Amino acid sequence: MKLLAHGREDGVFGSAECGRGTCRQRRDSQKFHNLRQYHVTKKGFLARDVSTNHHGTRNFARPPIYDSGVVTRRNFAASLLAPALSNTLRAAPAGKVKITGFDIHKVSVRWRDLMFVEVKTDAGITGLGEATLESRTDIAESVLRWLEPEYAGRDPAGPEEHWNRVYYVATRWRNGPALMTGLSAIDMALWDIEARRLGVPLYRLLGGPLRKELRVYHTHWDSLIPREQRSPQAFADLAAKTREQGWTGVKYTLAPGGTELERIRRRVAELEAIRKAFGDQADIALESAETFTVRSAIQFASAIAPYRPLFLEEPTLRENPEGLGEVAAKSPVPIATGEGLFSRFEFKQLLDAKGAAIIQPDVMHAGGVTDIRKIASLAETYGVEVAPHQCSGPIAHMASMAAMSVCRNFVIHECEGADNDLFREMTDGTYPTQKNGRVRLPDGPGIGIQVNFTEFKKRCPYKGIRSRAQLAL
Repeated sequence: MKLLAHGREDGVFGSAECGRGTCRQRRDSQKFHNLRQYHVTKKGFLARDVSTNHHGTRNFARPPIYDSGVVTRRNFAASLLAPALSNTLRAAPAGKVKITGFDIHKVSVRWRDLMFVEVKTDAGITGLGEATLESRTDIAESVLRWLEPEYAGRDPAGPEEHWNRVYYVATRWRNGPALMTGLSAIDMALWDIEARRLGVPLYRLLGGPLRKELRVYHTHWDSLIPREQRSPQAFADLAAKTREQGWTGVKYTLAPGGTELERIRRRVAELEAIRKAFGDQADIALESAETFTVRSAIQFASAIAPYRPLFLEEPTLRENPEGLGEVAAKSPVPIATGEGLFSRFEFKQLLDAKGAAIIQPDVMHAGGVTDIRKIASLAETYGVEVAPHQCSGPIAHMASMAAMSVCRNFVIHECEGADNDLFREMTDGTYPTQKNGRVRLPDGPGIGIQVNFTEFKKRCPYKGIRSRAQLAL
């Protein structure tokens, strides 16, 4: 835009002096006010230290003088950004930092083991990642140690380059839960380092946020009811309490057992009681844990449709996208799946089969921050929404939410609500918890949290828990 100084156009910078009579003698008087604003000049530069003199006209500070005597767009922009950069960045610019190794931490929380990795650097910057792989913690840990030499001695900058090098070059035996969990954890940590090095939240580095608050649902909600006390009335009572806590969405696991008709009758009775207690103030999602066949899944979906579930998750085997496509085509309830898929290539197969209205990639298993965004973008081209799977620790929760803050087709995020208080304590209050069914992204650099691993391991010692699937033989 055109900026005028004393009625004339100033192509690049206005004079730092007024030039009218006694103005020069009065520049330092109380009538000379420094506004310290930024303005776009005619040439497209940002002029800062804009001041107003006693005539009410603007003066533009001259740019800093460089050794070359020439002000370029690049060095002028750098002069504006320099004061805002963190001390860490000035002390450790890109290309001067090296990864020194990994520190691995393991804890057990309720029914699962959690594993975290700190990627250390010689600049004192540490990135946080999470490699939780239920019942296979020892295998995932061995993958982290196997991958460690692939990163040690390298600059952590450029997570995309690291991802491509390790996925495509480190081995041809890529993919699978163990390798992808290790790769994903390190990817999270590299993004965390890069954002901390620049002193910005991760979502800023990703170009966001499109939204600063993300809607969440309370997952494994039924675990708050002892198994022997599970009944429609118990669910109704829990729904009333959950609503008072501000949650606007829950998900619970459909218990197995009985004949198909008995299971349908019992689960419908529970869902009816929950819907009555919530009214229209909360969404209800159902976890099937792959316990239906294609035929029985369609039958069950028809029975629960009157109670308007948000989605029916993994009704049948995740390895069968065509079967899921048949269920999705005939189900009156939206189908969700994807927590057991490990790459955008597998998600493409699911999307081509029209096997889900909502996909559920996990940032810990589907390629970290780098690839979960690509998976979401791929789904958007199919008109499919994203509700990421996440029932692990605080690091994965925050990395996933940061990634989803820039995805247009995001719908809702899974949240292990029963662990909120613990996670907040173990992060020295930096882990954000839900309010009115939403979580506000933290403003701190990187993923926005710090973890007290010493206290975490003391409070929740590692047990090596081995859980089993509910699938019938």
